[in-house]
Amino acid sequence: MTSPEPPLSESSSDAGTLRSAHEVLEGRSKKNLLGRLLPFMGPAFIACVAYIDPGNYATNLQGGALFGYRLLWVILASNLMAMLIQYLAAKLGIATGRNLAETMRDHYPNWGRLVMWIVMEIVAMATDLAEFLGAALGIYLLFPGLFNEFAAFSGWPPLLVPGLLMGGLAMVVLLLENQGFRPLEALITGLVGVVAVCFLVETVLDRPDLGQVVYHSVVPQLSGPESIVLAAGILGATVMPHVIFLHSGLTQGRIVTHDPQQLRRLMRFERVDVVIAMTLAGLVNMAMLIMAASTFYAHGMSNIATIQQAYRTLTPLLGASAGTIFAISLLASGHSSSTVGTMAGQVIMQGFVDFKIPLWVRRVTTMLPSFIVIALGVDPTRALVLSQVVLSFGLPSAVIPLVVYTARRKVMGVLANHPVTTVAAGIAAALIVALNIFLLYQIIF
Repeated sequence: MTSPEPPLSESSSDAGTLRSAHEVLEGRSKKNLLGRLLPFMGPAFIACVAYIDPGNYATNLQGGALFGYRLLWVILASNLMAMLIQYLAAKLGIATGRNLAETMRDHYPNWGRLVMWIVMEIVAMATDLAEFLGAALGIYLLFPGLFNEFAAFSGWPPLLVPGLLMGGLAMVVLLLENQGFRPLEALITGLVGVVAVCFLVETVLDRPDLGQVVYHSVVPQLSGPESIVLAAGILGATVMPHVIFLHSGLTQGRIVTHDPQQLRRLMRFERVDVVIAMTLAGLVNMAMLIMAASTFYAHGMSNIATIQQAYRTLTPLLGASAGTIFAISLLASGHSSSTVGTMAGQVIMQGFVDFKIPLWVRRVTTMLPSFIVIALGVDPTRALVLSQVVLSFGLPSAVIPLVVYTARRKVMGVLANHPVTTVAAGIAAALIVALNIFLLYQIIF
C-alpha cells in the first residue's frame, strides 16, 4: 500500500528528503543502508543538544574534580533513561501527528492547559537564559584579555560585549527559519559535532586511564554523602522537560504516513536516530567528566567549582590549546542549546494555547533577561545551577503525561507502547522525578 505524501516543504532540501523517505518506507528505494537511513536522521540530534548544554559542563566538571572516574556509571545510566524518554517523545509525534503540548491540550481542561503553558514557558525561558550566558561565556573565554581591557575602559561588565556578539549569532540562525527543517538540522548537528570533536581532542590531551574509565562506567560506586548528592544532580538533570515537547514537535509533521506497516518501519529508523544522537551526547558528557578526573582530580584540584576556574586551570595543566578548545566547545554548546530552547518555547506556546509569534520576537524577548543578568554581574555558573532548579519544577509535567499517553492505544494506535516499554519508562520517569525532588530539597534546604 502506498501512503499519500504530505505537501512538500518550500525548501528544496526538504522536498528531496521527504521524497527519499517515502521511497524507503514504500520499499521503492535502491539506495544503500546509509542512503536509506539519512532522510530520517536529524530530529534526535536537535534534541540531544539539551544533554550537552552548559549546565552539564558545571555538573560533570565538578563530579570529575571531586570523585575522579567514580561517577561515570551515573552518566551511562542517565543516558540510557534519557534515550528511552526521547524515543517516546519522537514516537508520540509520529503516531499522533501532534506534539506533547497539543496532546495535553486535547485532554486537559482550559485552566489546566493555561497553567501548564505558563509553567513550561518559564522552564523554557530559564533554560534559554542559562544557555545564552554559557555561550557568551565561551566567547569571553576565547579573548578574556581583550574583553577585560574593554570592560576596564568602558565600565561595562566583561560579559556584555560577548553577550552582544552572541545575540548577533543567535539572530543569524533565524535566517534558517523559513528554509525548512533540513538546513536547521544540519546546523545544529554541525555544532554538536564541534562539541564532540573538542572533547575528543581534550580526551587525547589529558591521557585518561582507560582501564579505570571502563571499570567505573559499568561498576556502580559512590564515595560518601556528597557523591550521592552529586550523582542525584547528574541523574536528576538527565531529562530536559522543554526538549521532550520539542522532540515530539520535530517529528509530528516531518514525515507523514498512515499505513500501519510504514509507521512501524518509520519508528525503526527513528529509533536509530535517537540511539546514535543520544549515544553521542552520552559520550560527550563522559568525556567532560573524564577530562576533569584526569586533570583536576589527578592533581589534587578538587575545588574546581566554576566553568571559569576549569578554563584557567586547564591551560597550565595541558597547554594553551586545551583552554581554547574548551572555550570553543562551550560556545558551540551554548549557541546550539540556546537556539533549541527558543524552538522549544515556540512549540510549547503553539501547543498549549494555539498561538504563535515570529521566532525572532521570541529570540529577542528571551535575550533580554540574559542582558539584565549580565548587567547585574550574576555569576554565569550560578545562573546555570538556578536553571536546573527551575527545570526540576517542570519535569514531572512533561515526563508523566508522556509515559501515560504513549501507553494508550486510543492515542497511539499501532505504535502504542508494549507493556514492558511502559513499565521501563514508568520506572525511569519515577526515578528521574524522585531524584529531581531530592536535588531540589538539597539546594533549597
